[in-house]
Amino acid sequence: MSFRIFTKVWQRRTRNNSTVLASFSRTFSQLSSRPSFGVAFDIDGVILLGNAPVGGSLRALRRLYDDAGRLKIPYIFLTNGGGFPEYKRAFELSQLLGVDVLPSQVVQGHSPFKQLVNRFENELIVAVGKGEPAAVLTEYGFKNVLSIDEYASCFENIDPLAPYKKWTTKLVADQNTKFKDGDSRNDVCSQRVHAAFIVSDPVDWSRDIQVLCDILRTGGLPGRNIGPQPHLYFANDDLEYQTAFPSERLGMGAFRIALESIFNRIHSSTLEYTSFGKPHPSVFKNAEIVLQQLILPPCHDLRDVNDMNTRCFKTLYMIGDNPSVDIRGARQAGHPWFSILTRTGVFKGKENDNNFSADLVVDTVEEAVDYILRKECTS
Repeated sequence: MSFRIFTKVWQRRTRNNSTVLASFSRTFSQLSSRPSFGVAFDIDGVILLGNAPVGGSLRALRRLYDDAGRLKIPYIFLTNGGGFPEYKRAFELSQLLGVDVLPSQVVQGHSPFKQLVNRFENELIVAVGKGEPAAVLTEYGFKNVLSIDEYASCFENIDPLAPYKKWTTKLVADQNTKFKDGDSRNDVCSQRVHAAFIVSDPVDWSRDIQVLCDILRTGGLPGRNIGPQPHLYFANDDLEYQTAFPSERLGMGAFRIALESIFNRIHSSTLEYTSFGKPHPSVFKNAEIVLQQLILPPCHDLRDVNDMNTRCFKTLYMIGDNPSVDIRGARQAGHPWFSILTRTGVFKGKENDNNFSADLVVDTVEEAVDYILRKECTS
């Protein structure tokens, strides 16, 4: 599907989804009729393996809607993954899962980057990762963003292995309209990079580590003298995650370890960085706020959602497959979080995890949802 066609389709869906969200909020505008619980689903290894639904996830999610397709149980997808704007990920999930997913129901590892717009709104920043990392940050409000593909293409010979690579990232960058003339490339080379954002799992580790070391060692001006390190942000610190391959794959945390190890060997100062994503408690606090926004009336003062007296939920369920990320995060967040560990992803043990034990261990997400609905007496 071309981007233009996709945009038109999504504009229609966005108008419909706005109506759905408003309708859902009005349904529970009276305190006594609001659900007393909400659900947060991890995606990889819980809902999907690659692009294939797993563990009865289609049936599980449909139970959270009424016969007319309207949400009856508030839930979100709380994932450390990313690489695409939330509206685009919601569209993809809707197509894969057969339910109407709102952009507001998708919380990705890089979603907290929105909080940094005021700090770097007009500064040159570099976005790293698979998918559309620059589009993600532009959608958040950053105005001077280049993907690392685009940025690296402005520097002759910055990647010594480029002649041996068969893929087309450099070709795509060369064709970008931003760099149709040499002056544009020279302008980029003379601008200081103020921050690098690792939005999603990097594709070309050797090139990306080389270019990031150049940026971080020189104060944001590759090829120049050593300077103060620009800011560096990671959307998550997952060492491994589950895909359709039988064993776990290396994630952003592994890339961070590689970058940090190399940087610390070639530079006199240690690498400074900030990581977001699960298991940080702030992610779960934000997830609670997002869930409350699904059911509170539009006129509600959202500054009150942290007030214990106005808290909507008695229980929030985190369903995940990674003990050190999903379960650890829910346990650190404390009340009202209840952790459920599935065996369809990273965790495959017969009993509970030894290091980060969940409140409940089940085989699949369908079993998890069945437990929740039976416990909450809504099935």
